[in-house]
Amino acid sequence: MKKLLYIACLFLFAGNTAKAAAGDTTWVQANVNELAYYGNYDSTVVFPTGGSYRNVYMIFTLGKYVCPGSPTYCGDWDYTVQNFLMTPGGDTLELGRLITPYANSGAPRTPITWKQNLVFDVTDYVSKLQGPATIRLHYSGYSGGFTANIRFAFVHGTPDRTVVGMQRMWRGSHGYGGATSINTKFTPVPAVAPNGTESAELKFNITGHGSDDSGCCEFLSKNYQVMLNGSSVATKEIWRDDCGINELSPQSGTWIFDRANWCPGALVRSNFHNLPGITSGTPFSLGLQFDPFISTGGGLGSYTTEGLVIFYGKINKARDASIEDIVAPTNNENHFRQNPICGSPVITVKNRGAGFINLISFEYGIKGGARQMFTWSGALNSMESADITLPALTGLEPITGSTVAATFEARITTVNGSKDADSTNNKMASQFMPAPRWDDKFRIAMLTNNQGTGGISETNWRIYNSENVVVRSRTGNAINKLYTDTVALPTGCYRLELTDGGCDGLRWWLYVQNASLGVNAGSFYVRKYANGTNIPLNGYSYAGNYSHDFGCNFVQNFYISAPAAVTDVTPSSASMEVYPNPAAEVVNIDFAGLSGNGGTIHIIDAVGRVVFTAAATGTHQELNTGNLSTGVYTVLFVAENGDKLQSRLLIAK
Repeated sequence: MKKLLYIACLFLFAGNTAKAAAGDTTWVQANVNELAYYGNYDSTVVFPTGGSYRNVYMIFTLGKYVCPGSPTYCGDWDYTVQNFLMTPGGDTLELGRLITPYANSGAPRTPITWKQNLVFDVTDYVSKLQGPATIRLHYSGYSGGFTANIRFAFVHGTPDRTVVGMQRMWRGSHGYGGATSINTKFTPVPAVAPNGTESAELKFNITGHGSDDSGCCEFLSKNYQVMLNGSSVATKEIWRDDCGINELSPQSGTWIFDRANWCPGALVRSNFHNLPGITSGTPFSLGLQFDPFISTGGGLGSYTTEGLVIFYGKINKARDASIEDIVAPTNNENHFRQNPICGSPVITVKNRGAGFINLISFEYGIKGGARQMFTWSGALNSMESADITLPALTGLEPITGSTVAATFEARITTVNGSKDADSTNNKMASQFMPAPRWDDKFRIAMLTNNQGTGGISETNWRIYNSENVVVRSRTGNAINKLYTDTVALPTGCYRLELTDGGCDGLRWWLYVQNASLGVNAGSFYVRKYANGTNIPLNGYSYAGNYSHDFGCNFVQNFYISAPAAVTDVTPSSASMEVYPNPAAEVVNIDFAGLSGNGGTIHIIDAVGRVVFTAAATGTHQELNTGNLSTGVYTVLFVAENGDKLQSRLLIAK
């Protein structure tokens, strides 16, 4: 997979075309459209001619506008968007494909001001991105609400490889499972590798749409094989299994469902297949074979495809490592789930040279602060990428809790112990917001829903310290049960992870609106120990239509600013805490400092009547207060030895 580039870094290197140096960027503006209905949206552009470019990126910025009138949908649906380059010479090539999100303005992540940058690496098309051309945006939507802004960034420098030619093999949307096999649309195409070819790859874009009774093609996993000269050289599953960890979530539709190589609100990942043995002058034929399939009726699904063979010349640099992306810390919306952090930065590095890389030295820190050094050791083959976790950045801890953005900077200093061949791609910076600070003691209240196996819930939470060791957790929970845990932690950086095995969170809107599906709603709260108020979580909603909707998982990094108090507990320091207060259906009672755990709990109304009695059997008690009316009550605990504790309780419904 070719990862997203952190777009903000490009602005740091914008340059003048006439006097551009390696690393400078020339920008070209293309489409600016309101997408109102199905069709083509064309924009005439003039690309720079000549020059050498290390990378070329197409940046597609999605946004929203208010639809006129009272439409049923406005930016509410997942539609396919294809982006084509059309040259005066007759070339029509798909540069990239994306799917719009379910972006109702009521959803927490997609207000009317929402913007999202999707970045496509189109460096291989540089010989076609010359002079006048047309950029065509094909929108498959049958309602409006989305805006599109397409820009191209030409980063000056030496490319990784020289593209000596390209040949389009197939294109179109084809039904799958009908009387005529889809394989007739992908019969072998003859080709001859042009002069200078040292390697070749098939770039294949494919997404499944529509559905028969079996779910094909959108919701059914199938495979295709790449057939080179009649022999299979690759098999690929047409599937995305990670929609439930979509960075743009929660959404207002069925965003959590995995699909045929696409997820709502994300770019479509192109499949790249190496074609072995192809060099200058090599004749070959290339075809595809899809799994045998006969539709079960109820309509016929289809695959939308584009296949292109790219012929590469030599790799231009012997040793070249580049920083491709900053995953954390960053405000980049495409890494929303991984941020903010207070510990170890994560960066993406690519080997853009011909040689093998096993050592990369880094310098990194917060702008204006001290620098840390780290040497990574591993295995990175030519043209491969890897995410590298750097040691914890000490400069992050002092600024936790701040509401002022900071800048993280990282730089490659040496590769395999020597100077890198190309230093223009060795640096990157990102703006970020610091992680929050929490008190050393807090509570986690989780109500599981009824989803699980054998009565065991599919939802769990864990807290990891800076060494990635689990220090607190609640796993193997019963379904339909409320768990309240008091957590005390020493000073340090931590990561709270909430996971759901079904990838449908604890309370998904579809289940709430369709009671016939039989899914009970759950919840997850983190509360202050002192007063029971909710602690805000990054992008997580405690209320409304999207409350407790997180798909597969939720991650929150936080910093504990003071050590947990450790004191000897004696009978003279006995205490009782009642929460939440006010309460409605359930109240929790915690005891501390008791010589024993036995006793009786009484709830007394305002006129002195005992309206509830329960035995106390431990240091934590959960009481069902659903039958109590709104009003002020006294909670009285009488220990076995006669000692008494009491507290006020407000019931509000």
